[in-house]
Amino acid sequence: MKKETFQRLCSKLNTLEDVDKLSKTSAHKREFLFVLYTQKIVRQATRRFYRVKSKSPSLYQRWKKGESIVKISQKIEFPPVLTGLLILHEAGISRKRYRSYLNDLDQVDDPRLKKELKEVIGKDIIYSPEGNMLQEERGKKGEAKINKWLTERGIKFQTENDLTNNFAKTPDFLLDKPLNFRGTDIHWIESKATFGDEREIKRNMEKQLKPYREMFGSGMVIYWFGFLQPQPMTDGILIETGKVLKDWQD
Repeated sequence: MKKETFQRLCSKLNTLEDVDKLSKTSAHKREFLFVLYTQKIVRQATRRFYRVKSKSPSLYQRWKKGESIVKISQKIEFPPVLTGLLILHEAGISRKRYRSYLNDLDQVDDPRLKKELKEVIGKDIIYSPEGNMLQEERGKKGEAKINKWLTERGIKFQTENDLTNNFAKTPDFLLDKPLNFRGTDIHWIESKATFGDEREIKRNMEKQLKPYREMFGSGMVIYWFGFLQPQPMTDGILIETGKVLKDWQD
């Protein structure tokens, strides 16, 4: 995808309603637009987190006076789940306990809090348990496709689970023997259920991909929702989409 197209789409994705609207008025699938929306919101929240956290005492006082967590989150334009986390931390509720509440509202004895947390979960499709589950499912779906592709061709490999005890950082798939693709030996494959814009690729490179290359040699990362062009070779690592599994010659 061209950078101009990516920036235009992101500028239009400010709410979940925008995702639904754009999926009906453009050629882009809803899941792809939702991924772009998610990445945008997560980055905004990450950038503003400590600034909002510094206001936690005043947010807590507003909540004590009767303003709901969701109403506060809407006014400060911050994800409801994270807003609740900061407010309830001021009330003495730990992060672990808060997450436990979100996963099981029956643990919450206070009627007001239980009602508000139910509303928080319903309003936050990114940081809620449902949002986490959707993200995990997208990740597993991509890995399953690669696993199936390799298995059908008799290509032997080790998964991240197989490697965890032996290495500090592990790719999703480490091939027993390298495969050659576009003149590059592929020793490992990493699956990403995200869109590879400049920031995402840079973050992945520094935290994961370069260490993989240093430990195992050249490899490939597959961004299932596409990436900014041109790539596709960065520092000894091929950057591809899921289409690569169709293009790869047996």
